[in-house]
Amino acid sequence: MQATLTASAPAVPTGLVRFIIVVTAISAAVMELIDVTIVNVALNEIAGALGATIEDVAWVVTSYAIANVIIIPMTGFLADYFGRKRYYVASIILFTVASYFCASSTSLWQLVFWRFIQGMGGGALLSTSQGIIFDAFPPDKRGVASGIFGMGIILGPTLGPFLGGVIVDNYHWSYIFYVNVPIGILATVLTMLYIAKKPGEGTRKHLIKIDYAGILLLSVGVGSLQYVLEKGQSDDWFESKAIVVLTLTAILGLGGFVWRQLTATHPVVNLRVLSKGTLGVTTIFSFVAGVGLFTSVFVYPVLVQRINGFTPTMTGISLLWPTLVGIPLFPLIGKRLSGGASPLPFIIIGMVTFVVFGFYSGTLNGQANQWDFFWAQMMRVVGVTMLQLPLINQAVAGLPPQDFPSAIALNNMIRQLGGAFGIALANTFVARDYAQHRYDLVANLDPANPLLAERLKLMGGASDRAYKLLDLAVDRQAYLLSYLDTFRLVGIFFLIILPLVYFLRTKKKSAEEIALAAKAMSEAH
Repeated sequence: MQATLTASAPAVPTGLVRFIIVVTAISAAVMELIDVTIVNVALNEIAGALGATIEDVAWVVTSYAIANVIIIPMTGFLADYFGRKRYYVASIILFTVASYFCASSTSLWQLVFWRFIQGMGGGALLSTSQGIIFDAFPPDKRGVASGIFGMGIILGPTLGPFLGGVIVDNYHWSYIFYVNVPIGILATVLTMLYIAKKPGEGTRKHLIKIDYAGILLLSVGVGSLQYVLEKGQSDDWFESKAIVVLTLTAILGLGGFVWRQLTATHPVVNLRVLSKGTLGVTTIFSFVAGVGLFTSVFVYPVLVQRINGFTPTMTGISLLWPTLVGIPLFPLIGKRLSGGASPLPFIIIGMVTFVVFGFYSGTLNGQANQWDFFWAQMMRVVGVTMLQLPLINQAVAGLPPQDFPSAIALNNMIRQLGGAFGIALANTFVARDYAQHRYDLVANLDPANPLLAERLKLMGGASDRAYKLLDLAVDRQAYLLSYLDTFRLVGIFFLIILPLVYFLRTKKKSAEEIALAAKAMSEAH
């Protein structure tokens, strides 16, 4: 059935057409969200298959996040320039093709490259899908649209680790990317057939100025900074010429980007809105929220598989149940915010929950089972849920309606940047902390200690095999302690910025402002 919508007759779809549009948009959004988390449970297998270290294989995650940082703030501009439907179809195709090449990769850096390309395509899917679903409903039903999309937002990250675990345990790791191909093809066909163009979309191309310099400076600055953070520890920081050069490149790139966005007539990212309302302070919270979310879901699978002996499926299940329990919170918070409730109490609860999560997770050990981790993961889910929508709501507090889209796009970009930074920080911190813990553990191995002698005896006596097993045990304990310290570090980040909630206080929004904010959030990029 061909949709009857046209650019000249923008009627709201009904019946089967609306159902197909919603399913198509949700499928594309969930596909992107699943791919953000599905990789985490497969990192050990990917590292082993491609002959890479866990530290290097982290680029598979961060390359996607970096691409998102670059593309998310440009999504609104690109949709205006090319037309929303055309850009949406191109993004699905790019994501699908990149997924195929990710699965076909035979080296780590080939996989990292295609993950970056996949992130460039995926960056548009979430926000554009949201706008498409919003337009498929009449104004009085758009609360239903928000609820449907909100459930999709929860569903994707929830299913990702579980599906990844099942695939990795029963098939080859490459199938975590191959599964996107049929979904992407179907979504492309349905989009072309059923999703109509908005009136006048793609016709303003001659009026839109492209900030090529801003795009280049953002890409160079973020890419250089990420390399420095990821490789600085292993390359001995400023003893490496490459690190020195890329540090200077990052400073010049990001500094130039900020200057360009503040002085350009048509900036790609409107940084001027940072001086309005509470957006400047809110972005600090969004950055740290990104650090907490990405770091915790990166470190946890590596910890439980490397130290606690979890299979990928066990890892996915251990992440699934806490998330399912936390799902009802999402629509409840959305309803409260839509009714005019202040986001501040939710943000405070989310911050405190993440502090407790970080320090509680730091008390677990190598013998912990799935249920021992359940409460920690439950706290993580509650923390993320309490922060996600309220921080977007807080981002537009005190701003004029015309600045809402820019504020939300900037807030989302900062969150992704925090995620990329968090993973790099976790890698560097674990490497340094592991070396210190190993040194301390080895220093305490006293040959005269009867307990050590007994341990060696159980391992087969003072033989090469026994010493090798002892070395592995020390290695395992050093990594365990470093991962636990990383969780504590996450808690410390949230604890440090918690006093800044004082600066988030704003006057109560009017009913009109609440309605405009809800509309902006539904169409935000």
